Amino acid sequence: MALRGSWLTPFDGFGPSNFLVGMPEFQLADYKSWIDARFPPTRFPQLEKKMGTAVQYAVGAFIQSLQQNPGIEEELRSLKTQAHVYLGTGLGDLPVLHNISLDYHRSWRKWIRHWADPKNNAALRSFLSGTDSQSVLGVPPLPETVALYDRDQAEEAWWNFWTHRSVELQEYLKELQVIEGLSVEGEVETAKLAVIKEKRKLNARLQKKWNAPEPPWNEVSANLLWNIPNTPSAQVSMLGHITGMTFAPVAACSSFGYALKLAMNSITLGDAKAVVVGMSDPPPHPLTVGAFYQARVLSADGHVSKPLTGLRGTHIAGGAAVWIVGDYKYMTEKGFKPLGMEPIAVGVSADANHIITPSKEGSQTAIMDALNLAGISAESVSGWDLHATATPGDFREVQNAREILRPETLFTARKGTFGHGMSVSGGWELTAQYLGVKNGTTYPTELQRSELNPKIREYHDNFVFDQSCPATTGVVGKMSMGIGGINVCILSRPWNA
Repeated sequence: MALRGSWLTPFDGFGPSNFLVGMPEFQLADYKSWIDARFPPTRFPQLEKKMGTAVQYAVGAFIQSLQQNPGIEEELRSLKTQAHVYLGTGLGDLPVLHNISLDYHRSWRKWIRHWADPKNNAALRSFLSGTDSQSVLGVPPLPETVALYDRDQAEEAWWNFWTHRSVELQEYLKELQVIEGLSVEGEVETAKLAVIKEKRKLNARLQKKWNAPEPPWNEVSANLLWNIPNTPSAQVSMLGHITGMTFAPVAACSSFGYALKLAMNSITLGDAKAVVVGMSDPPPHPLTVGAFYQARVLSADGHVSKPLTGLRGTHIAGGAAVWIVGDYKYMTEKGFKPLGMEPIAVGVSADANHIITPSKEGSQTAIMDALNLAGISAESVSGWDLHATATPGDFREVQNAREILRPETLFTARKGTFGHGMSVSGGWELTAQYLGVKNGTTYPTELQRSELNPKIREYHDNFVFDQSCPATTGVVGKMSMGIGGINVCILSRPWNA
């Protein structure tokens, strides 16, 4: 963990631009020896080739979490269905979806271009010769008559129009239908392999007959299925041989806190003795950066936008955070040591008001819910980590918190250091809070005292700036607020308290 300095770097996804992002430094190969020691040699190449970065980050973070307490890997396995995995991802693996979508689109263009070629389209030949030009309605304009920058769309409209009228394509599809209609007969396993082999041979012959490119449905990678939002949790369960409840909770920027609440509930109810909790976001991608910029919440001036200062926007980041939480009595009797702090209560709420602008009632309800669950007063809270995205919402968040918390409460805001992961930010910020207390310090932020927004200073001026300070004592809080008005407040205390 960086004690000082921002991890944000220039984003080159658009070519040269003025965006900064939190780009993970990650190599799955760093975990190869761990995987190879537990699985056949084919396992690591499968993860490397089929899994996107969201899954790979989760795998790496899970392996790191196991290494914090020797023996916990075996314990998770022995707990059987009393070990759970709650591990999600905010936006899903956009890089995988984007790349597969591009491959599909390129293949679709080749496909419709082929069947819209006059050589493979009797209807178009008739139209171009003038024989049938009067009876065809709704013909798009010829691509060469359209402005250059719009020509790719005009080509697709033209080719798609005539592909739907290709008699030759209909003949091709009838022949393909016969091939795909071959069924498995007799002994299932050997017959299945024989059918697959025969279909491949006949398909190759069909393609050669029509001199056709591969159909677009043959060019869509199955990796799309292997990287759906629950795959990080599924892969962690498989790598850890964890057989209990496994799924992906998703609550935007509040996801980590929601997963932690579900884990604490499961342990309290006796459904689980230990839960792997985490979130994983892929690296910053043009789609993510562009969408956040269009939502007017992203900084684009090439400089680190620090929370609580100019309020001009946040920065996209990617990576993972994975914890293992457990029943204190059970796990300590097994010889495992707690790290950092004890989460004592998680309060949740929904604004039920606006897609992105936080409300007073929503966040304060989550805070009061957490205080009531913990059975403590607001005066007991000595430290507070803000969601603080370097947007105008920072002002309202500080205002809302200060109406409940005392003036002496020490506030932190860390997205100038880590950036803003869609689902993982809360996990990073909680980890910084926990490790700081464990090490007897509150880690510095990027904020300098002189940069604090004057309007925010009117409500609160006790912040952690660019110098570390002694760790707060007693209860500390962490607030996260997700898109859609989804709020979570986590209260924690040192274990010796």
